[in-house]
Amino acid sequence: MKTIHFGIIGCGAIGSEIAKAIDRGIISGELVAICDLDEERAKNLVSKLTLLRRSATQRQEAKPKIVNLDNLMKMVDFVIESAHPDAVKEIWNEVLKVTRKGKKRSVLIMSIGGLLCNPEIILQAREKKINLYLPSGAVAGIDALKAGGMGGISSVTLVTSKPPAGLKDAPYLKNSKIDISKFRKKTLIFEGNTLEAIKGFPANINVAGVLSLAGIGAKKTKVKIFADPNLKRNVHEIIIEGDFGKITTRTENLPSAVNPKTSQLAILSAIATLKQVSDSVKIGI
Repeated sequence: MKTIHFGIIGCGAIGSEIAKAIDRGIISGELVAICDLDEERAKNLVSKLTLLRRSATQRQEAKPKIVNLDNLMKMVDFVIESAHPDAVKEIWNEVLKVTRKGKKRSVLIMSIGGLLCNPEIILQAREKKINLYLPSGAVAGIDALKAGGMGGISSVTLVTSKPPAGLKDAPYLKNSKIDISKFRKKTLIFEGNTLEAIKGFPANINVAGVLSLAGIGAKKTKVKIFADPNLKRNVHEIIIEGDFGKITTRTENLPSAVNPKTSQLAILSAIATLKQVSDSVKIGI
């Protein structure tokens, strides 16, 4: 039975929760390495973990090593990106580098915006036969969207409403000089396609990226973003129309206690994806 050696890049809200899920045995495998530009954040995460390698003879070596990106790639079988869209291309290039040396790595990407800005990654993954995993994120209905695509989809619209704290520091707000802290009611702050949304809200709108990849593409998928000071949850409404009829879904997600820009469901989606992968390895699928 193969043991998966995981490496996590990015020790923020998502990376930390994934690490804890491996630590608790929810995801089968060993977390052997972590990497973060903020070494103190990485150290803080390691301090919260218990024994990752559960052999009693390895108790002193149980916790993951804090390493740079190059060394992480040498140590792991499975790379987990939970850093930032801007980091996706660099991480992928390192994956390709070890692949060329005959050491294939599986990869999970959380920053879907970074993937959409570098569409060649998907083509390279297919060409090199690299297992690339993309969690469904903070929404429901992805399976129905894929099914609808078999018959023809005419439009996909995402309407996202978030408390102002969940949109803070977004580049679009800074460039447009929008002060959402002054809003007293639900206000439309953005309307455009997925590519435009990801550039303006790179830390907030992974949902649009997932919809685009599963559906009709980033240029055709419409996005509306509202800031609503009366909300305590991140709300995502999806409207899909096509030859099959119409699908409407709504999710009301509690934000992560650590990072209000991230929905707790997005974290759980990543954990569920990794659990499915590790369970399939465990039973020999």
